[in-house]
Amino acid sequence: MKPEELAPVLPQYCAVRDALANHETVKKALAAIRRDEQLTIADQIAITEIEAPPFHEEVRGTDLIRRFKELGLTDVTRDSEGNVIAIRKGTGNGPLLVLGAHQDTVFPAGTNVKVKNDNGILRAPGISDDARGLAVILQVLRTLQELKIDTVGDIAFVCTVGEEGNGDLRGSKHLFYKSGMKIDGFISVDGVDVGRLLCAATGSKRYRVHFDGPGGHSWKRFGTVSAVHAMGRAIAKIADVVPPQSARSTFTCGTVHGGTTVNSIAAHCEMELDMRSAGSEELVELEKIILPLIEQACEEENRRWGATGEDAVKLTLEPIGHRPGGHQSDDAPTLQCARAAMDACGITLTGYTAASTDHNIAISLGIPATTLGGGGTEGFNHNVKEWYDPKDSYLGTQLALLTSLMLVGMAGVTEPTLPKRA
Repeated sequence: MKPEELAPVLPQYCAVRDALANHETVKKALAAIRRDEQLTIADQIAITEIEAPPFHEEVRGTDLIRRFKELGLTDVTRDSEGNVIAIRKGTGNGPLLVLGAHQDTVFPAGTNVKVKNDNGILRAPGISDDARGLAVILQVLRTLQELKIDTVGDIAFVCTVGEEGNGDLRGSKHLFYKSGMKIDGFISVDGVDVGRLLCAATGSKRYRVHFDGPGGHSWKRFGTVSAVHAMGRAIAKIADVVPPQSARSTFTCGTVHGGTTVNSIAAHCEMELDMRSAGSEELVELEKIILPLIEQACEEENRRWGATGEDAVKLTLEPIGHRPGGHQSDDAPTLQCARAAMDACGITLTGYTAASTDHNIAISLGIPATTLGGGGTEGFNHNVKEWYDPKDSYLGTQLALLTSLMLVGMAGVTEPTLPKRA
């Protein structure tokens, strides 16, 4: 949906927003965030320079535990999956809100993560994704602590693992499926565009597709089926697929590996297949279209050379990822509060869309959730040339603070707008 097509923010959320934004302590908090932005950026740089490759976020997690404790929290733990969870208790029987960001990056161990300041532009792998998000939630906590702002509900500051790629949202899944926490709402700070608000979760299914055959010498065994040729037939078929049109749906064969030498008939190869859709039914439909085409490709390779039994190419589908998707009402409290807070911070809503990130799990379970931008601008995301421009970056932290206060309530000022789950 285009932002201009949205109905106005509901009056009850505007009233809460106004009560907070006009309160002297909140005014001081928002001003402090702007004043202390260099401290937030210093945290962002320091976090960036601690490697957090896929499935190896431990060192960064240990540093984050130290930071939360130094900010005065005592209930700070690391769960069995690697999530760092720091609880700031509220004053009453209020809701539990998660304010999170992810620890992991897409970059392998040994990547040079030293930050270079290039005339104010910060350059380093992971400087924005998601070191910025981690720095933002730390600054939200620091501001609450320094100004002694009491919330009604609890806030769990959560630094997840496994958000990227084949991490398959393992940290967020553990948080919602196994932790036992009764989470009432979820906000992730991921990406930097403060004008973009994520309202829905893009679902995805991922497979590692293995092709296996007898292999052999390209001259002596010519006429033997080839695993690579079977995979080529499959990719050609997939490339011609027209995805479902009722919801945005995409696919790609993202990686291919295999073969032995230039003069060998390949005995093994594999590819990684990614399928996504903004609709749950459409994702199922897309999978039903594509997977049979891979089987047909193997059948065609075998039929071309008359191969049967042990002489045939065999197919193995290995699931490597399933990110559930979902939608929520535009009246969801997370979305209403974020939009109202944007207005108070002078931020124009420019994007209202779906994506695949840590909020997927919450939305798929019917828990109000969204993802906010951390502020500033970025480029070459997921690339060693990644850069970050901190101009007006304080807006991301202001937005995260005000949205969170609206949801959990400020003691003596506002009640929570986030309902507790039964």
